[in-house]
Amino acid sequence: MKDLTAYLDTRGLTDRLSGGSRRMPIDTPAGRHFVWTKRIGNNPRLKLLLLHGGPGSTHEYLEAFDSFLPAAGIEYYYYDQLGSGNSDRPDAPELWQLDRFVDEVEQVRRTLGLTPQNFVLYGQSWGGLLAMEYALTHPGRLRGLVISNMMASAPAYTAYAESVLAPQMDPAALAEIRALEAASDTENPRYLELLIPHHYEHHVLRMPASEWPDPVQRGFNHINPAIYVPMQGPSELGMSPNAGLARWDRVSDLGRITVPTLVIGAEHDTMDPDHLREMAWRLPQGRYHHCPNGSHLAMYDDQEVYFSGLLAFLSDLDRAASGH
Repeated sequence: MKDLTAYLDTRGLTDRLSGGSRRMPIDTPAGRHFVWTKRIGNNPRLKLLLLHGGPGSTHEYLEAFDSFLPAAGIEYYYYDQLGSGNSDRPDAPELWQLDRFVDEVEQVRRTLGLTPQNFVLYGQSWGGLLAMEYALTHPGRLRGLVISNMMASAPAYTAYAESVLAPQMDPAALAEIRALEAASDTENPRYLELLIPHHYEHHVLRMPASEWPDPVQRGFNHINPAIYVPMQGPSELGMSPNAGLARWDRVSDLGRITVPTLVIGAEHDTMDPDHLREMAWRLPQGRYHHCPNGSHLAMYDDQEVYFSGLLAFLSDLDRAASGH
């Protein structure tokens, strides 16, 4: 079986060898590498590909989907982007570029056989940014789109963090956080010690960090800083000015995304919910769903509301696909 698996791996054909998981080849400027996906369910009319956050996080924190989507008959795919989780982790800094990730998603779509009639793309946080960029680059490939907890402008996100979220923090804690950032000392354990009670537990996941669900803890523990830092920057309060994504802005292009699109926001998110509402308004077939008790990971701290909105959107797409 080992030799057979190795052979199938080179062909991108290891689906169902391990509970629906699959490693598939991705061609990059740094050669061929392999990324991991896993299929759950079977619905020929609707197939949801999940783009995790980060950049450089993993699919693990999205495992909350297992409690809701199977019972609703949704077929969905976990996917660790290159450099993350179960996928290859090449030491190739030139690969951590937005357009290269967009091309990767397109290669994954083709290998999975997802079509314009059934392909729905979901992206959360950085995954939402990547999903928007994919929709703009490949407008004819999608049946629907979900943008979860991600603004359409990195500068606006940073401004919200600096002008709204940071002033809500304890001034002494904020001053120490900023000093560590200025000293490029964000690997110092003290940085996380400050961020968890003063920021994460208020705007990332609104419960004591000691009670964070196992999928969330695993996801945080497995973030690849070799991707996260150059693209997002070391700061957790907005993007750093020299980060690769710092000037990304697609607000004026949202009108070109013409497929049905759900935008999910939360009252206590790191992302401005008013900005997310405006995004839905700008999208020709946009819909906004608000989680009043949620934060950046509203699929956990406002779970029933989060999934009720997501499932209603997917149900509408499924009914339209089936002609009912």
